[in-house]
Amino acid sequence: MKQFLLLFGFLISANSFYAQDMNNEELHKVILEMSDSIEGELGHWSFLINGIPLYCISDVNHNRMRIISPIAEMKDLKKEHKEMALKANFHSALDVRYAESDGIMWVAFIHPLKELNNEQVKDAIKQVFAGAVTFGTTYTSTDLVFPGSGGEEPKEKEEEIERS
Repeated sequence: MKQFLLLFGFLISANSFYAQDMNNEELHKVILEMSDSIEGELGHWSFLINGIPLYCISDVNHNRMRIISPIAEMKDLKKEHKEMALKANFHSALDVRYAESDGIMWVAFIHPLKELNNEQVKDAIKQVFAGAVTFGTTYTSTDLVFPGSGGEEPKEKEEEIERS
């Protein structure tokens, strides 16, 4: 029993070692480090990475945050783009999702705020960026793709998708 309690105590302390208790000030530092330009204030930022617009919105009172990037207006997307985005949500968009809001296709990372650490925020920004730039081709956020019956293979980009 004593060994179990020692192991349990170690696991709890090791887990809290990796917890960061993310806040707006830390988010700002990470975004500033990773972006080419940044505008906004604590809790609401717009920033660019290699010409791709990203936004980060956080709510410390409700412990939520999201990093998003607009892809295109839904009316401008072909049915196959929408279908491939849905398949990617299951197979190749690891921690991000393609989603529609207000007539725009977005790539989004949504997560509780406090539970994140700096490396996870950096990874989330990279995945949102990758999801945005691969929309229309591989629809991926990382090199990891879960196998399955995803249907047809991603195609090389046939035409440029007009970004919002």
